[in-house]
Amino acid sequence: MKTAVIGSGGWGTALSMVLLKNGHDVTLWSHNPKQTETLRDTRTNPRLPGVVLPEGLEYTSDPACAAGKELVVIAAPSFGVRETVKNVAPYLGKNVVLVSVAKGIEPGTCLRMSQIVAQETGLTTAALSGPTHAEEVSRYLPTGCVAACGDAAVAEFVQDAFMDEDFRVYTSPDVTGIELGAALKNVIALCAGISDGLGFGDNTKALLMTRGLTEIARLGMRFGASHETFTGLSGVGDLIVTCTSMHSRNRRAGIMIGQGMTAQEAMKEVGAVVEGYYAAESASEMAKKAGIELPIVSAAYDVLYNNADPRDTVRLLMTREKRHEMENPGWDN
Repeated sequence: MKTAVIGSGGWGTALSMVLLKNGHDVTLWSHNPKQTETLRDTRTNPRLPGVVLPEGLEYTSDPACAAGKELVVIAAPSFGVRETVKNVAPYLGKNVVLVSVAKGIEPGTCLRMSQIVAQETGLTTAALSGPTHAEEVSRYLPTGCVAACGDAAVAEFVQDAFMDEDFRVYTSPDVTGIELGAALKNVIALCAGISDGLGFGDNTKALLMTRGLTEIARLGMRFGASHETFTGLSGVGDLIVTCTSMHSRNRRAGIMIGQGMTAQEAMKEVGAVVEGYYAAESASEMAKKAGIELPIVSAAYDVLYNNADPRDTVRLLMTREKRHEMENPGWDN
């Protein structure tokens, strides 16, 4: 099958490798001609240290590479998805299957990534997400994720394209839940990193992750997602891997913030997109519009955008008014 992956960061490159391994013709697009040249000449990607790119990948910076493809994967960072899709949209065939793999929410519009792709192309768009560090996928370590689409045939098409003995793909109709889980866990991962940077322990991280997942599910269900999605790979699975691994840019940035850096200083030090920073703003906006209380997300926003002191912010969270753990405990008294 003829495929194109639009976006040559670590994740786009790793997915290109999966598709090529599965026998597909793969073209990897980069917005930067110099990046294309580096990939082609060195067969390495700085985002995937130690990984040698396989022979057979095609590299380009021409958006016309999307023409004639049966499957096109949109792997640009969330902030660049709309502009990137605008560039390739004129070349897309009407029967192409589009897959969005970016994890984020667009500032201002609060649209999910697949919604942006569909809006710019007028085509049905699937989402592929889960606990998937590119550094491990590119080494063909066992990984699982979810292909989501309202059209079952499209979800299964994506499943068949990517799935092999190292990359297991499940299907789901819950695109909303899959994408909100993917975007919002980055906020919680930033918080997990801040907790580590402050010197807190495993108890703190367990509390943060568990209550953070509750907030993710609360917001997702308000927008029509299934609660079951958040107990799956793109919910708790993605949350675990992003909050606990040093592969996570969000966690690494959070550690630096907890140690005293500003958000801007930490992101510059990480040297790559920290999606949780942008997602915190969008999630806060969505929660306000929906009239939902998300204490951890709100606290993250205050630290990231209002320069609130992280340690004071934790104290405020810990001393909030006492609550039931369940939304509806069902006690008669």
